Amino acid sequence: MKKILLSLGAALLLAAGAQAQTSWGLKAGVNLGKYSNFGDDQKNNTSFHVTGFADVPVAANFSIQPGVSLQGKGTRFFEDYEGFGYGEFSRNVMSVEIPVNAVYWIPAGSGSVFLGAGPYIGFNVSGKERLRGDIGNFSGQTEWDLDFSGDDRDMNVIDAGANFMAGYKLANGFLLNAGYNLGLTQLVPGFDNKVSNRVWSFGVGFQF
Repeated sequence: MKKILLSLGAALLLAAGAQAQTSWGLKAGVNLGKYSNFGDDQKNNTSFHVTGFADVPVAANFSIQPGVSLQGKGTRFFEDYEGFGYGEFSRNVMSVEIPVNAVYWIPAGSGSVFLGAGPYIGFNVSGKERLRGDIGNFSGQTEWDLDFSGDDRDMNVIDAGANFMAGYKLANGFLLNAGYNLGLTQLVPGFDNKVSNRVWSFGVGFQF
């Protein structure tokens, strides 16, 4: 499955490269992630993203952007046990994603405002959970790897959903961008409620 997804991403980029007006870009920045239906006391889990993409014009002020992205996601909790100690739990997951976004460009000043949206499919490739604090007989920090396979897996491999993005491209190609990643698939097997990714992202990039 992993090879199929990566091959699909490569095929999209190669197809895009065949277009005469295609430009290429690279974006990177900060992710702030949580999960849906995973508790009201979650905090933003800070991670990062790096995305390579092609921009393929298909109409005036309109383009399609296929890409390949490394995305850090997860969630974090902090609990104060009112005199009995404190604890912080975090889950950090790295995912390889293939987004395909439709982008609309609005000329503004010397550059362009852009608005975009589209689907993505992701493959969770690694993850860790960490607990640190001072709770009862436990004091310190411990961590363990997430299991993505088998009947007793901690997390499902496939993550899919929708991207939303907005930003500004300067005349020299420099990008300022923000986005929202709306997961639509169940991440936690055997959980009654659907647990999905909710990730805000902020970053910079360059399109050339």
